[in-house]
Amino acid sequence: MAIYHQHTYNKWLILILLLVSVFVMMLVSLNLGSSDMSLSDVFFAFIGQGDPKETVIIWQLRMARVVAALLTGAGLSLAGCVMQNNLRNPLADPYILGISSAAIFGANIAIIVLGAGSVIGISTGGSVAINNPYTVTICAFVSSMSAMLIILTLAKLRGFTPEAIVLAGVALSAIFYAGTIIVQYFATDITLSAAIFWTFGDLGRVSWKEILILNVVVMLTTAYFFFMRWDYNALANGEETAKSLGVKTERVRFLGLLTATLVTSVAVSFMGMIGFIGLIGPQIMRRIVGEDHRFLIPASALAGSAILLASDTLARIVISPVVLPVGAITSLLGGPMFLFILMKGVRRA
Repeated sequence: MAIYHQHTYNKWLILILLLVSVFVMMLVSLNLGSSDMSLSDVFFAFIGQGDPKETVIIWQLRMARVVAALLTGAGLSLAGCVMQNNLRNPLADPYILGISSAAIFGANIAIIVLGAGSVIGISTGGSVAINNPYTVTICAFVSSMSAMLIILTLAKLRGFTPEAIVLAGVALSAIFYAGTIIVQYFATDITLSAAIFWTFGDLGRVSWKEILILNVVVMLTTAYFFFMRWDYNALANGEETAKSLGVKTERVRFLGLLTATLVTSVAVSFMGMIGFIGLIGPQIMRRIVGEDHRFLIPASALAGSAILLASDTLARIVISPVVLPVGAITSLLGGPMFLFILMKGVRRA
C-alpha cells in the first residue's frame, strides 16, 4: 500500500511539474516578439494596466497565439493518446492515420476549386491570403471526418483488427495525398500559393472566435476521455481482459476514435498541418507515468501543450524576424521519435 501511495504521489508531482513547465513556456512566448517589452510590461499589459498599444499586442496577437498553442497541443496529444490505446499501436496518431492528409485535401478543394485563396496588395508586390477562411475550415473538417468515418465503417463491416485499421489509415492517407496533387496540378499560381500557405501549420492565423470553438471542443473531448479512463485502462491490459471486465470494446473503440478525430479535425481545419504532436506527447508520458489513464490523459494534454508552445517559440526565434511554419518544427521533432519507436518495436520482435 505504501508503494502504491508513493507511485501515486510521484505521478501527481509529475503533473504539477508539467503544469509549471506550461506556465513558464507561456511567459516565454508572451515575452517573445518584435516589440521590445520586459516581463513587467507583459504583466501589466496582461492585466490591462499597461500601455494601450502593448495591451493590444499582448491580447490580440501574443495571447491568442499562446492559447491556440495550448488548446491545439492538448487536443492533438489527447487524440494520439486515445488512438494508441484503442488501436494497441504505439505509432497510431492523427497524422499517421491520414486525418491530416484528408484535411489538406479538403482545404485544397476549398482554395483551388471553390476559389477561397487570393493575393492581396498586388501593386505593392502582393502577399498570399485566404479570403474565405470559413469555407476552407469547413471543407477541411468535413474531409478529415469523412476519412475516419470511412476507416471506422470498413472496420465495422469487415471486422478489421486494430493493426488493419492503422494500415487502412495509411492507405487512405496516400489516396488523399494523390488527390491533393491532382487538384494542385490544375491550380493557378495564385491558388497554388494560397493552398501551400494554408498547409503550413500556423498558430497566428486564428481569431478569438475560432479559439472559442476550439476551446469548447477540446474541453468536451478531455472530459469524455477522462470519463472513459477506466475503460481505457482495461483495454490497455488486452482485449480479452477488457471484455471479461464488462467493457464493450468495439463501442469504446469506435466512440474513442470518433471523438479523437473530431478534435483533430477542428484543430487542423483552423491551424493547418501540425504533425506528430499526437505521437510525441503521449509516448513521452507513457514512459514517465505509465499506462494508467487517470494520469496519462492529463499528462498527455499538458505535454502536448508544452511541446507545441516550445515548437512555436523555436519557430519564431531560429531565424528571427522570419517565423518558420510550426508544423515543420514539430515534424523535425516527431520524425526521430517515430523512428525510435519503430526501431524499439523491431528489436522486441
